[in-house]
Amino acid sequence: MNNQSELESSALPGKTSIKISESSSLNKKKKLKEAGLFALFVGPVFLAFTIIVLIPFFTGIYYAFTDWNGITGDIKWVGLDNFKYLFTEDKQFQDSFILTTKYTVVAIILTNMIGFGLALLVTQMLKTRNILRTVFFMPNMVGGLLLGFIWQFIFVKGFSSLGQLTHIPFFELPWLGDANTAFWGIVIVSVWQGAGYIMIIYIAALQNVPQELIEAAKIDGANRFQILRHITMPLVAPAVTICLFLTTASSFKIFDANLSLTNGGPFKSTEMLALNIYTEAFVNNRYGIGEAKALIFFIVVAAITVLQVTISKKREVES
Repeated sequence: MNNQSELESSALPGKTSIKISESSSLNKKKKLKEAGLFALFVGPVFLAFTIIVLIPFFTGIYYAFTDWNGITGDIKWVGLDNFKYLFTEDKQFQDSFILTTKYTVVAIILTNMIGFGLALLVTQMLKTRNILRTVFFMPNMVGGLLLGFIWQFIFVKGFSSLGQLTHIPFFELPWLGDANTAFWGIVIVSVWQGAGYIMIIYIAALQNVPQELIEAAKIDGANRFQILRHITMPLVAPAVTICLFLTTASSFKIFDANLSLTNGGPFKSTEMLALNIYTEAFVNNRYGIGEAKALIFFIVVAAITVLQVTISKKREVES
């Protein structure tokens, strides 16, 4: 018996090592299978993302430090000369940057206020709330260029005809012929288009507000404004963060409405930053300077959006 137990104990280390090697081989096979599945599903998407986004992005960064005209193969490295030119000599770029910032602030405030107001309206017990949701969302389904041309006709022909018939000063304004009214024309079109999309996000947030809290507040004597301020707004704060992020990014990048409505006129007084970059690169054939503008544009928009999301997230936690 002792000899048999000694033989079995002496054989145990060998069996243990065999089990360990088998488990390690199984783990390797499992990891290889997982890696293969990951490459199968993620690989094509990552390859497309690399070709469409990453390679053009880093290529554009390189061109920002050159004097390439976008056509010939003659590319000369100029270092920071393009950036010095933008901040010291290119007044139109600086004016476009200021105008875009002004437009962004106005568009963010109006789009979110109107979108939230529409969301409050269509979440009430109205018989036509579904129809109203569809009507308010429909402008977002129209393409930016087409929408711009439609509103250009409205501003130039429609408002002019109404002004002649009614003599109301609002319709008699030179909407696209003056710098101030043209700016507000772009704001009207962009807010009219974007408010419906923002409304949908706010509707989803408002529908998740517990009705028990609202009923309890009403029993305690709270009015509608108090309920909105102390209950509804803190609970929809995550939706506010999302909507602010979306409106900030889209307002800074406005291009199609600007192009189709005014094309930067009159006398480049409404030329936003995206249109200025497009004109510099593809009209003036100064691709290097255009890429330098685009790089500055990217850094500014990224910094502002990250800052906005960070501040909004902190307020969510506090509320």
